Amino acid sequence: MLKNDLSQRDGAQMLLATGVVLLMSLLSMAIFGVKVAGLTIPHDAASDDVIDTTEEVMESLQPLSQARTDMWIEGGLEVVEAADLALGTIHDDLLHHGELRGVEVKLTNITISVIDSNQLSVTAQLGVSDGEAMLSADIAFVLNV
Repeated sequence: MLKNDLSQRDGAQMLLATGVVLLMSLLSMAIFGVKVAGLTIPHDAASDDVIDTTEEVMESLQPLSQARTDMWIEGGLEVVEAADLALGTIHDDLLHHGELRGVEVKLTNITISVIDSNQLSVTAQLGVSDGEAMLSADIAFVLNV
């Protein structure tokens, strides 16, 4: 009798474990479904916050990059290294500024190339988005060193 009672308990525990696994699978499928459903929402390209932030960043990026590059060169860094550090710190500041404003601002694919001994060419991709809209723009400017 004791052996039969133990096998019934084992069967009940296995059934319970199977139910928990099935419940977790259904829950993860539901979460995935909610995430996928959000992907079909169209972006509103007319969002004022995204457009305003993009314009502000595009207007101030070259002068700010120039000022920070000059500062790092005066501090003793090589020209390309100074420009790279300047753009890296600007990117970090833009991320933080965007968080405060409720938008995400990123600079990606940053490329710095030497034109001649006095100029550097900078190209990058600017991405600005909020919960409803996303805007991407190519950035290109010259730094005088």
